[in-house]
Amino acid sequence: MSERVEASSLRSSRADVWDLKEIIFGTRERRRRVKIITQNFNGPCSFIAICNILILRGDIQIQPYERTSVSYEFLSQLVGEFLLLSCAEPGIDISAALSVMPTTTKGLDLNPQFTAVDSFRPGEGGGELQLFSKAGIRLLHGWVVDPESPAASVLSRVSDYDSAVTLIADADHITKGKLLLSDAFDDPNVPGPSRSDTQRSAAESGSVVAGPSNQPNAEPSNHSHFEPRGPSETYSEQDRHKIESALVAQGFLNSTQSQLTYYGLFQLVAAVEPGSLVALFRNSHLSVLHKPEGEDSALYTLVTDHVFLHEPSVVWERLEDIDGGWSTFVDCDFVKSSPVGGDFAGQTAEAAVRAHEVAAGVGDPTDHELARRLQAEEDARARQLYLQRERQRAERQRSQASGDGESRKTRKAKDNKCIIM
Repeated sequence: MSERVEASSLRSSRADVWDLKEIIFGTRERRRRVKIITQNFNGPCSFIAICNILILRGDIQIQPYERTSVSYEFLSQLVGEFLLLSCAEPGIDISAALSVMPTTTKGLDLNPQFTAVDSFRPGEGGGELQLFSKAGIRLLHGWVVDPESPAASVLSRVSDYDSAVTLIADADHITKGKLLLSDAFDDPNVPGPSRSDTQRSAAESGSVVAGPSNQPNAEPSNHSHFEPRGPSETYSEQDRHKIESALVAQGFLNSTQSQLTYYGLFQLVAAVEPGSLVALFRNSHLSVLHKPEGEDSALYTLVTDHVFLHEPSVVWERLEDIDGGWSTFVDCDFVKSSPVGGDFAGQTAEAAVRAHEVAAGVGDPTDHELARRLQAEEDARARQLYLQRERQRAERQRSQASGDGESRKTRKAKDNKCIIM
């Protein structure tokens, strides 16, 4: 038991420190080497995506460049200072954006709407959207229903994910739990097999039963798919309408479990400007989405998985379909990559063994404490270097302003034929 607790504690403490990976980003004169943040132990994808976009745009810099890892405390200071400096004009309130930033380590309640790639309906306050707005980061998703599909009329009324879940829960309560068993319209007074029994029999015989499909390419209909086996007076007209709408919403959620539709994918291609970097919500995950400049109109997501830390040729993943079955890894020039292979590729045998032990939660706790102390010292040195540079920059600005003021005073004194002692 103690070993499990120790392994869990090790993973938890390491989750706040992320390794950096060097890549090449940009074209022509803007081409440069940068270090992006990789995600380990199912880390905070929202915060990492925001930081990586700011890094690739050059809005924040991780100093010194030689460092190999970075902590949340260090990054949060950089992002906070960037927000304060970029929104320094009077009248601009960034309190909502700053207050929501700590929650990015646990996940954001974005609640996408099914009607447009840039529509979200978060919870109270809307600080999540304020964070992206103040950082100048466009937030998109591809979980959009085709307006020409039969389900569009229902989903346009349901509008968003949270409302869809609430509708399904309400309808399931009305049917006393039958909705999720797919026999909501069975007449309890008519003898015979239930809808779920019919589905099981069809599955065993190899036949197909009409109903919401779990296949990604399935298109939900705008009606229930369920025909009653006899006249039923169990539900009122209003309840029947709610149940039918809930079945359509449930069918849509089941058929789009990757939280991306082909219609949404086409809309993303049209919405993302060449050369831009946006945040993509998909699979309850936030990633960096990019469309290169030039003839290539494809979309690419930044590969930040820690298993590719030592794969320099794996930088982007081409977004080609809705379920990832045809995904292609490419390098910094968007050429198909040839990974070396393995979670610890590029490391020595000793380093690979040690990395495997750490990943498995095995190791001396004192080593980990030493690593944390060294990381804290590195953060402090980097912070001191940053503050020193800021003071020097501010001093140069004051000197320049003072010099301009003295020049104006001298010119005025000469005009008045006065001597300044």
